[in-house]
Amino acid sequence: MAKSNLKRVASVIGSAVGTADKKAHQLVKAGSVAKKELAAISKQIDALKRQLQKTTKTMKKALS
Repeated sequence: MAKSNLKRVASVIGSAVGTADKKAHQLVKAGSVAKKELAAISKQIDALKRQLQKTTKTMKKALS
């Protein structure tokens, strides 16, 4: 009887650890995707910043 209970408890613990491990892998993957998206957004912002600087320079020349 005691061995049966130990096997049942071990099975429950193993399932919980497996589930936690799966969630951890999903979080790592999501973090990686988010990091790539953030880098892409950063590049877009830099491009817009350069474009705004060029436009500002052109407008200043046109107004003077």
